[in-house]
Amino acid sequence: MKTWLKPWLMRLALAVVLTLVFAAYLKPDFMLDMATRLYMCF
Repeated sequence: MKTWLKPWLMRLALAVVLTLVFAAYLKPDFMLDMATRLYMCF
């Protein structure tokens, strides 16, 4: 893999993950469900 391509792929992956996280905040029911599931693990 080219040396200049790897940093751009990492940045793209980070941008996609952050976009999905911020999009999840637009659905409060989803966030409450995820928080409840996380809490039930402990």
